[in-house]
Amino acid sequence: MVADDLLQEVKLRAVLQGQKFCNVKQPRAWLFRVTRNILVDHNRRRKGMLEVSTEISQPEHELEEIDLLSECVNRNLAKLTCADKEILEFCDLKNNTVKAYALNKAISLSAAKARLLRARQRLRDSIEVHCSVSFDENGKVCGHIKPK
Repeated sequence: MVADDLLQEVKLRAVLQGQKFCNVKQPRAWLFRVTRNILVDHNRRRKGMLEVSTEISQPEHELEEIDLLSECVNRNLAKLTCADKEILEFCDLKNNTVKAYALNKAISLSAAKARLLRARQRLRDSIEVHCSVSFDENGKVCGHIKPK
């Protein structure tokens, strides 16, 4: 019976833990997690693989929506002032801290934060206008119209 086999697998994993199982802070939660993982693995193995016909035509290379959006961001980044591009590239694209930028430019941290915030807002405004991107109330992209 499948249920017995799966239960045996759970018991085996607990036994294989040895002394480590005694150190588990929440053994009941550990057992539930292991059981769930075993059930998921079992169901994945049980699903058959579908054969895909070789006659299905592949579409011509089309850019994914994220690639199109990325291109739009790069185009709009190039339209910004040198100061805006510089801080956005330093902080956002090269993953440096705002503090490092402030030290590099010999300005206060609050001035650097304000510059970065304004540069991001100008980039965002440009993207909204030129790329037909809409944002939700949290500032996350919620819509994008592909250019024709």
